[in-house]
Amino acid sequence: MLPPRGLALDVACGSGRNALWLAERGLDVLGLDRDAPRLDELRRLAAARGLWLGAKVFDLEAGGEIGPEKYDVIVVVNYLHRPLFPALVRALAPEGLLVYETFTAAQAARGKPTRPEFLLQPGELQELVSTLEVLRHREGDFEGRSLASVVARRGPSAVTL
Repeated sequence: MLPPRGLALDVACGSGRNALWLAERGLDVLGLDRDAPRLDELRRLAAARGLWLGAKVFDLEAGGEIGPEKYDVIVVVNYLHRPLFPALVRALAPEGLLVYETFTAAQAARGKPTRPEFLLQPGELQELVSTLEVLRHREGDFEGRSLASVVARRGPSAVTL
């Protein structure tokens, strides 16, 4: 489903596992995270692999804009800040893909995370991306974790929240 080229954004990228994977597949990638030392390590790993990969210190919970209609792919894994969803949708280019996976409330019984603000309620992820076309989704127990995931596409015309 990924485009062969384009601009990708890895939100709350942490150590950059997904950012590196996207860059290895030919996408120009920007990783955002608030942890500067982890981003320094990501830059080092990308350079060692001969990959172009940007990494920017960015506090996603401070309310800053990611950029309108810019990214062909946005990836968010193991991170949830509900107020960010409108900015994610605005940041997608027409026909852009949002790949999102994080923990559901059922995860609290298994271990971390346990705080409700970091856990999706049943069916919530699909509601949060309801302005996009959901191409794939899953919700349940996978490899010992309780998760919800979507791959959703922005339409060819502008969609704003």
